[in-house]
Amino acid sequence: MTEIKTKMIKCEGGLPAFIAEPAIVNRPLPAIVLIHERYGLVQHTLDLAVRFAHDGFVCIAPDCFFRHPNQESLHAGDERYDITDDEAAELLGSSIKTLEGMTEVNNSCIAVKGVCQTGRHPLILAARQKIAAALVWYGAAQDREWDTNELYPEALEDVIAKVDCPVLGMFGEADHMISIDHVRRFRDCLERKGKSHAIHIFPEAPHGWLNDTMPGRYRREQAEAAWQVQLAFLSEVLSPAYNRNKIYSRYDCSISQNYDFSKNVRQE
Repeated sequence: MTEIKTKMIKCEGGLPAFIAEPAIVNRPLPAIVLIHERYGLVQHTLDLAVRFAHDGFVCIAPDCFFRHPNQESLHAGDERYDITDDEAAELLGSSIKTLEGMTEVNNSCIAVKGVCQTGRHPLILAARQKIAAALVWYGAAQDREWDTNELYPEALEDVIAKVDCPVLGMFGEADHMISIDHVRRFRDCLERKGKSHAIHIFPEAPHGWLNDTMPGRYRREQAEAAWQVQLAFLSEVLSPAYNRNKIYSRYDCSISQNYDFSKNVRQE
């Protein structure tokens, strides 16, 4: 396993961030901006950042909810921080700038990953500045994501129209918040707007199935399979041989013939 090093830093604007990277870097590496779930910058996100580093990436995990006044309650899931699209873009832009200032990073190969509540934010950033890829994990697909309000001032369909990078979407069959129809709506919008994408729906996977610190939600088999799908996607789209003048579409869905979204329940 690759030896890694980690550190906590502050990016522009006072944004705290965790960085994990291989200890020995012989060439500029691809990088990931890893956005945490609704719980803020907790151990699970730090673990994922370290895993990305073991896989050969420089990973920065910004604490995008650092302005919440009660971090303990936020981390426990008892309170929520309703980040706006504009604030998310500001903080992610600061994270990108930090990576671009690192000699270890290949600036043309920076991808952004969001999870659950922050699943939409890679798309928000990709609509405003150039990134290499947007990775969406069980987010950006519910009905509320398509509405406009104080948090989401621009319609998601209009945001997607401005995205200029390939999009990876990772979803679960047993998700109680995001139905297969929701995923198809998301996929269809990417299709209509002519965006390269790969959408995957994993069987029997509930909401939060990547999070191994929450035993009720975690599904090891699906999580490991999905991680390999993610690495393969990144290897493909970050390759110099990847043709960005073409549109690629991929939809991989495995669900029961008796699928019934109404029977999906929250897992702890």
